[in-house]
Amino acid sequence: MHPLVVLSGSSHPELADLVAEGLGLGVSRIALSKFANGETKVKLIDSVRDADVYIIQTSTEPINDMLMELMIIVQACRYAMVHKITVVMPLFFYSRQDRMDDGNQPITAKLVANMLQMAGVNHVISLQLHAPQIQGFFDIPCDNHSMDGIFSAWIVENIPKYQDMVIVTPDLGEVRLASEIGRLLGNDVAIFQKHRRRAGEVSKMVLVGDVRGKSAIIVDDMVDTGGTLCHAALQLQRSGALKIYALVTHGIFTGNAVQKLNDSAFDLVVCTNSVPQSSDLTTNPKFRVINIADMISQSILKLQSTPHTIKQTPPQYCYGSSQ
Repeated sequence: MHPLVVLSGSSHPELADLVAEGLGLGVSRIALSKFANGETKVKLIDSVRDADVYIIQTSTEPINDMLMELMIIVQACRYAMVHKITVVMPLFFYSRQDRMDDGNQPITAKLVANMLQMAGVNHVISLQLHAPQIQGFFDIPCDNHSMDGIFSAWIVENIPKYQDMVIVTPDLGEVRLASEIGRLLGNDVAIFQKHRRRAGEVSKMVLVGDVRGKSAIIVDDMVDTGGTLCHAALQLQRSGALKIYALVTHGIFTGNAVQKLNDSAFDLVVCTNSVPQSSDLTTNPKFRVINIADMISQSILKLQSTPHTIKQTPPQYCYGSSQ
């Protein structure tokens, strides 16, 4: 039997604590610090020898530092002679760079997949990948957990008369998620056809579907600047929607995105804790945050197909002074 160990990078230790709690253990201790020139230094404090290790690291600022820190943690585990390394990456690094729009661009999500495998990762767990084809970038298992079940449950529990609402996707990329929620709940689905001038800037959105006299709930994989969602909400309002909601997996909220959404036509904006959320958001009555820790804990337990020993360690961290 191999001990089950949870490690956390510095991107989201709060989520790691919640996941470990759901497994009935603490996060194993790791020292994360910086050299004077900015290089990352990692030291495992607790033994992980012959363990099944789950490293929790999500894509958040500073993104390149978080990615490199992850690679160094993976190598530290390799040198410590672990049995298996699974990276839990709720928001996949560089997931929006999943294809070539022209011949002069890299496929950076593929590069991240290569880096993880070269570092020695055996398995990857992610949440609502921006592009499903990212799974195919790996030669190792990559689990892409959909939010359709959790979002559907949230809708049933929190939206009155949800049977009369319309599920809306802001672009063709999330048709599968919207359609599955519509199927589970028995709701109609509407689609926005989106045209961009450049990344993050929408020039035109055309609604295909009828929302007049109904509530509308937009489902999407992520919100960054909030421009697309605000534009979509305005279009839904003009099309006669009574109430407008947003259910988004990854709430990045760059710049003034929270204020922008707060001033928009939305009645409520819901995201998850796949990335850390500020107190300005968690205390804002127009926003709600869904905890995904239990989903991750259950996923880890399902992966442990053979009996395992839980390695009990105190839930504490040893960060360098610059962390």
